[in-house]
Amino acid sequence: MQIDRKTVEHIALLGRLALSEEEKARFEKQLSAILGYVASLDKVALEGVEPLVHPLDLANVFRDDEPRPCLPKDDVLANAPAPEDPFFKVPKVIESE
Repeated sequence: MQIDRKTVEHIALLGRLALSEEEKARFEKQLSAILGYVASLDKVALEGVEPLVHPLDLANVFRDDEPRPCLPKDDVLANAPAPEDPFFKVPKVIESE
């Protein structure tokens, strides 16, 4: 599959990325190569092959769900840029119309 410049620009817009013309040309080639490889996987014969969830035969590798002591509040807030005891202060992200 071939990716064109317009598609690269659209992806960059969605990701809020500012790309130079050189980067757009490079990503156009790289994304086309990646999608070409993925498309080639459609040609692999999979008749009789069971679907695989994990490459290793693992079952129930979860740890026991047991309560553990929490970190002290002062230690948790020590690296916060602007703590407001006992909370993390974060910038407002909801914009009004």
